[in-house]
Amino acid sequence: MNSRRSVALLIESSNAYARGLLAGVVTYVRQHANWSIFLPEQERGATPPKWLSSWNGDGLLVRIETDEIARVVRKSKLPLVDLSAARYLSDVPWVETDDSAIAILAAEHLMERGFQHLAYCGDPGFQWSILRHQEFEKQILQPGRSFHLHESIPRYDEKYSWKREKRRLANWIEKLPKPVAIFACYDIKAQQLLDVCRELGISVPEQVAVLGVDNDELLCELCSPPLSSVIPNAHQAGFQAAAMLDRMMNGEEVSTEAIFIEPLGIQTRQSTDLLAIDDADIAKAFRYIREHATANIRVSDLLRHIPLSRRMLEHRFLKYLGRTPHQEIQRQRILKVKDFLCSTNLTLAEIARNTGFEHAEYLSVVFKRETGQTPREYRNQTGTNHIWS
Repeated sequence: MNSRRSVALLIESSNAYARGLLAGVVTYVRQHANWSIFLPEQERGATPPKWLSSWNGDGLLVRIETDEIARVVRKSKLPLVDLSAARYLSDVPWVETDDSAIAILAAEHLMERGFQHLAYCGDPGFQWSILRHQEFEKQILQPGRSFHLHESIPRYDEKYSWKREKRRLANWIEKLPKPVAIFACYDIKAQQLLDVCRELGISVPEQVAVLGVDNDELLCELCSPPLSSVIPNAHQAGFQAAAMLDRMMNGEEVSTEAIFIEPLGIQTRQSTDLLAIDDADIAKAFRYIREHATANIRVSDLLRHIPLSRRMLEHRFLKYLGRTPHQEIQRQRILKVKDFLCSTNLTLAEIARNTGFEHAEYLSVVFKRETGQTPREYRNQTGTNHIWS
């Protein structure tokens, strides 16, 4: 058995994403390592704890978000893995959520609801916010769509005050064309947007739809209305970082190339639960598919509820959503399969029954064709352990 090693985690526990990282580290330690963990009370961007400069440990898992933290951990000469997008030390191993993939998911989620005006509300004090902004803008800049940007004063800027920022947000939101969908850089920013909309008397999601990131369930449910949010796979990021550090402490070479962890999906709540399409028949068809896709419906079932010919239905579906009704049915079913794979202990056969597939083998074939992965590969990617049959 390996000797017990001392590992310090300089990761804050004040937000859902960081707590997910910590949970992933815990999972790795329980399954593979014999570590003694040091977890000081740490705020995001806080100064390094004084004990660190003389600490006689074996390794560090750190969110390096200031020059000062970078200097201290570099001086320690201990094996370390960085879990921050800021990238202060370019020559150390790095695990981070895939911000481009998060932005692509957000863009798809909002565009499929028919919004022609889209906006991003970011915090330029964070590199991950800048990356999300760049990818989101790239995704939505298509003919017929408009993009709008609000960059908040960074929360850690000495000039920051919520009172001033609130006025800036209110002025921006009032000037936006309506209806508009806003992608906020993270859930706290999205909550601020919802608060401002409520004070301005702007209806959500009818006039302004809001989407956050991190899926902080308590925060999202406390929002009014409840907040839709992208679900990053923080657990897997923490797990992978711990595995890398373990190899380093065993004397193995570890690449400094970034490991990007893809998000798990989007938890849709009331803040984006709207289809902003000015075609009542297509909006009705979309809602019907979303509500009944897992009942193994076909386009013929849809036509019994929508007063259109099949040809006209497909033409208008392609016009507004860029997909045929059949493709949308399949897409909604695969989204539900993904949800079951990453959030439940159901077997593949049980998932097939719950999503309208005749049997597990057929589900596997369709899932691989649509996603490029087998269900097992996708489930393993989430970092969770489930039952298979």
